[in-house]
Amino acid sequence: MSVGIIMLVHTALDRAEEVARHWTRGGCPVVIHVDKMVPRETYDGFVARLSDVPTVLFSKRHRCEWGTWGLVAASQDASELMLANFEHVRHVYLSSGSCLPLRPVEELVDYLGQRPRTDFIESATTADVPWTVGGLDQERFTMHFPFSWRKNRYLFDKLVEFQRALGYRRRIPGGLVPHMGSQWWCLTRQTLSAILQDPERERFDNYFRHVWIPDESYFQTLSRLYSTNIESRSLTLSKFDFQGKPHIFYDDHLQLLRRSDCFVARKIWPEAARLYDAFLTDPNGAMSYQEPNPGKIDRIFAKAVDRRTRGRPGLFMQSRFPNLGWENGVTAGRYSVFQGFAELFQDFESWLSRATGAQVHGHLYGPDGAEFSGGQTVINGALSNNAKLRDANPRAFLTNLLWNTRGERQCFQYGPHDNPKINWHISRDPNAQISVVSGAWAVPLFKSNANFAEIRAEAAALQKIESKMLNELRSPDVKARVRIWTMAEFIEAPMEPLQVIIDEIGQKSLRRLAEAPRLEDLTGFGQFLQNLKNQGMHPYLMGDFPVDPAPRNLPGGHRKPYLIKK
Repeated sequence: MSVGIIMLVHTALDRAEEVARHWTRGGCPVVIHVDKMVPRETYDGFVARLSDVPTVLFSKRHRCEWGTWGLVAASQDASELMLANFEHVRHVYLSSGSCLPLRPVEELVDYLGQRPRTDFIESATTADVPWTVGGLDQERFTMHFPFSWRKNRYLFDKLVEFQRALGYRRRIPGGLVPHMGSQWWCLTRQTLSAILQDPERERFDNYFRHVWIPDESYFQTLSRLYSTNIESRSLTLSKFDFQGKPHIFYDDHLQLLRRSDCFVARKIWPEAARLYDAFLTDPNGAMSYQEPNPGKIDRIFAKAVDRRTRGRPGLFMQSRFPNLGWENGVTAGRYSVFQGFAELFQDFESWLSRATGAQVHGHLYGPDGAEFSGGQTVINGALSNNAKLRDANPRAFLTNLLWNTRGERQCFQYGPHDNPKINWHISRDPNAQISVVSGAWAVPLFKSNANFAEIRAEAAALQKIESKMLNELRSPDVKARVRIWTMAEFIEAPMEPLQVIIDEIGQKSLRRLAEAPRLEDLTGFGQFLQNLKNQGMHPYLMGDFPVDPAPRNLPGGHRKPYLIKK
């Protein structure tokens, strides 16, 4: 009893030659199908190099485009050639040119010899498995697919839509229950010959010729008609990512492939010399007699899929970025954003740093550049304070800053003067703690000595910008922790909100604030707002500010400026 190997080859013919010789040294005859798209000169050279091996034959060539009938036709012709020329073959193993034997050939021969009537082919109905990714389930068996999904995607999709709109359904030949599974099977001579010699083969072929991806359903369906014992699994280790694309094995997968105990693996990178050397030149020590168990390494592949689809929080990669919502956390750690505080309090950044122990920056998105803490021009991760570099991708700037300062709480100022493109990104970040004193941007205008017409114009522009920012922060899609106070209500009792903010930052042990930041002198600020109103500009974001706020009495009848000390 022997095992016959069919190889479907379309590239890396030098590696295919190595593998073919390895199979024949183990006593297995080989039939090779070379894709018709391979140039004739290349094909002839390949055939000539293997002409010294009498148990290697070449079958009729077909054009084998992915998902088309050519792959089935190639498998059929190669199988017929195998069965006709090698009568001692009792199992036929279908493989590709990128497949690599992982165990000594003798082990595979003995394993199948102990199971002479068992067909190893993955075969399940579409209702039973969730394998299809971005494709069609039952519809692949009830529609026509004359166009290539890869080369004529537009026509392919339009024809599918048209058939759906018409409610068109092809009739499945009587007696067939469509099944799907891996293309790579190992069938007994009895089952395979029954499929190829069936009187109804022409009818079955005509039907499957127009099924989408027939190489994953033709033998999988027909084997159910003739096999007496099907093991619904493939002896070939073939792993797929979340997009349905096969994983490629490289040199550093050597130990992982050994642990799988599988007989064959695909896809092997043609340049993985270490793998080819290990498995093709050391047959005696390749592996031990174990039942193939790809499940032993499933956990590693599941982890790889999770890393690719979710990744590490706050670290983007090409497989996720820039797809909205694919982030496993928008940023790498918690941070705080303060809007209006630096304008309302004197030396607020230094005070916040002392109170929390966090790294406190100025306006990271200011028009003149990023104001890093301590006046730094470059910070962790070689991030520059250059405004053009930052604004080329403001979202990536924040992501990189938080990733490179992991373990240290970051705080920064923000306001209507700053780059507005980052506001929505921050608002949908669960790691963000956003505190806003609306209208505080008016304090620097109040203290400036500019012409009032210029002040009025700038106030109108800033209020319009901040109003839009606040609307974004109040959106139902916001995931950040947002607190908004009007300036009037905040200065009524600033200690309570400040204490809550400091406690949430939580860098130091919880305690009552011994000192509060010093408020700017706001004497006359109410009249300033009234002057803006008198000039036709309505400053509403500050809240209800009296024109002449009631003074806080001091001995001698002097007014006390807004000074908070505890």
